[in-house]
Amino acid sequence: MDFIEGLPTSRGKDTILVVANRLTKYGHFMALYHHFSALIIAQAYLGNICKLHVLPKSIEHFKRIGTHLHLSTVYHLESDRQTKVLNRCLESYLRRKTRETIWDWCCWLTLAEWWYNSTFHSTIQTTPYKTLYGLPPTTFTLTGRLLYY
Repeated sequence: MDFIEGLPTSRGKDTILVVANRLTKYGHFMALYHHFSALIIAQAYLGNICKLHVLPKSIEHFKRIGTHLHLSTVYHLESDRQTKVLNRCLESYLRRKTRETIWDWCCWLTLAEWWYNSTFHSTIQTTPYKTLYGLPPTTFTLTGRLLYY
């Protein structure tokens, strides 16, 4: 679990909560506003992660819901390498998609999550989607500009 902070405000949000599963490499991205609390993080986690998956035995960086705490050390990439790699992928994807409209990043978060989880990962020799669900992800092509209301 990690945060990407300092983003331009998009739909009232300026932070992304990133959650990665160490086994399947599956990632989840949630937009938050910067002055978040433990309660807001817990609500985002329960509303977006726990409804889809079982509660984990451990969460890096936070101790919530009876889990074990695994803190990472600043500048010690080995302890949370997967989340840092996921963050770089997400930042790169959003940079490409919002080159001309950087305030629009929040609208691309769902597709960024789909892209990340349906893309081949060399460490698991398949996609996180297939690792988690046992089926290959469906593919689709988007044309034109996406509109979000």
